[in-house]
Amino acid sequence: MKNFLMFLATAVFSVSVASAQDLTGAAEVYNSGILALDLGNKTEALGHFQKAWTEAEALGEKGIELAEQCKMVIPQLMISIAKDDLREKKYDEAVEMLTKAKETASLTDNAEKVAEANALINQSLMQKANAFLNEKDFTNAIAVYEQLMAIDSTNANAALRLGQSYNSLGNTEAAEAAFLLAAANGQEKQANKQLSTIYVKKSQSAFKEKNYQAAIDFALKSNEFLENGNAYKLAGQSKVLLGQNAEAIPYLEKYLELSPNAKDANQMRYNIAATAQKLGDKAKAKAYFEQVLTDPKFGPSAKQLLEALNK
Repeated sequence: MKNFLMFLATAVFSVSVASAQDLTGAAEVYNSGILALDLGNKTEALGHFQKAWTEAEALGEKGIELAEQCKMVIPQLMISIAKDDLREKKYDEAVEMLTKAKETASLTDNAEKVAEANALINQSLMQKANAFLNEKDFTNAIAVYEQLMAIDSTNANAALRLGQSYNSLGNTEAAEAAFLLAAANGQEKQANKQLSTIYVKKSQSAFKEKNYQAAIDFALKSNEFLENGNAYKLAGQSKVLLGQNAEAIPYLEKYLELSPNAKDANQMRYNIAATAQKLGDKAKAKAYFEQVLTDPKFGPSAKQLLEALNK
C-alpha cells in the first residue's frame, strides 16, 4: 500500500499543475480518491478514480493526461481490493473485481497487470473449489474445477482435484479422464496413484461378483499406473479360481514381495506352497511350507505336507 500511495502522489502532482480551468473539477475528484485511499477506503477511492476518468475523457484532448493516469491507477487498485476479498474468502467478489481489473489494464496494454489479474483469478477459483472439496461438496467443487479447466486445460492441480471429486461421486469414467489429464501435465505421480486405486477397487468388485477374468484385467490395469500389492493378490487368487495355477504363483509371489509383512502373508505362502505341490514343483512347495512352520494356524498342516514331500 505504501508504494501504491507514493505512486499516486506523483500522479496528483502531474494533474495539479494542469492549467486548463475546466480540468479542475476532474482533478479534484481524482484527488478525493487519493484522500480516500490514504484513509484506507479503497472502494470509495475506486469510485472517485472511475468518476474522474469519465469526466477527463469527456474533456477530450485536455483530459487525456488525467484519463491515462486513471487507467493506470484503477486496475492496480482493483487488484488490491480483490486481494482483500480473497483474504476474506470472498471468492466470487474477488473474481468479479479481477475481471474488471484485467479489462481496464487491457485498455492501456498493461500486460503485467493483465497477467497478475489472470493469476489471481485462477488462485481465487482454486481456493473456492478446494473449499468445496474440503467440505465434501463434490458437485460444486466439480463445477469450479471445470471452470478452471476451461480457462487452462493444462492446469494439472485442478485436473487432479477434479478427478478426486468425480471419484468421490462414483463417476470413475470422468475421474479417470481427469487423472489422465493431470498425469500428462505434471501430476503423474499423484494421478497414477489415484488411477491405480480406481482399478484395484474395480478388481475387488469383480472378484466379489465371481467375475474372475475381469478381476484379473482390472488388477493388471491397476499395475500399469502403479504397482499395487493387492492388485497382484487379486490377480493371483483369480487365476487359482480359474484353475490357472501356474500363472497364479508369480502374481502371489509378487504380492509377498511388495507386502512381506501383510496380515495374510503366511496364508499366501501356504497357498503358493499348496499350488506348487499340485503342479509337481516340489522344491517351491517345500520352500514355502518351511516359511510357515512356526505359524500357529498354518504350521501344523504345513509340517504334515512337508513330511509327505520329503518321503
